[in-house]
Parts: sequence; C-alpha cells; structure tokens
Amino acid sequence: MYEVIYHGFLLTCMLVLGGLIMLCLLRAILGPRLADRVVAVNMIGTMTIAEIAMFALYLRENYLFDVCLIYAMISFLAVVILTKIYGGAYQERKIKGTMTLQAEEEEDEEEEE
Repeated sequence: MYEVIYHGFLLTCMLVLGGLIMLCLLRAILGPRLADRVVAVNMIGTMTIAEIAMFALYLRENYLFDVCLIYAMISFLAVVILTKIYGGAYQERKIKGTMTLQAEEEEDEEEEE
C-alpha cells in the first residue's frame, strides 16, 4: 500500500518538474534579456538533476546518483561559462559605448572651433 503511494508521489513530482522544465525552456527562448536566459538555463539544469534523482529513487538504481553529480558539475560549468561570455560581451559593449561618446564629444569640440 505504502509503495503504491510512494511511487505515485514520485511520478507526480516528476511530472510537475517536467512541466516546470518546459516553462523554463520557454523563458530561455523568449527571455527579454540575456540574464533571464542564463538563469533559465541554470534552473533547467537544477530541475533536471532533481528529476534524475527522483528517477533513481523510483527505479532503486544507485548509479543514477553518480549521474546526478556529474550532471551537476557540467551544469555548473555551463552557467559559469555563459556568465563569462555575457560579462565579456557587456564589457565590450560598454567600452564601445564609451569610445563612441568620446568620439562624439571630440567631433562636437571640433565643430565649435
């Protein structure tokens, strides 16, 4: 009796997490800013880890917990790399914007003379 309730609860949680993963995927695709997309990818990774862990409990297979740990490391590295890329692109845009402003100020000064 308890086993049926246990498996039903696990399957329900897995279905809910699957739906949440789909919503995060939608946010990752439609996100207005790049930061929203990075957070959505991080959330997808975290929920996938939880999904694999629940699947391991459901099947009673211990090796899937090792897969969870490996996936957690890969997900962490992916988010760090995405953040580095985003930070570099932001700095590049900031420098170009500053250079553009300086060039415009110099042009204004030359026109005034």
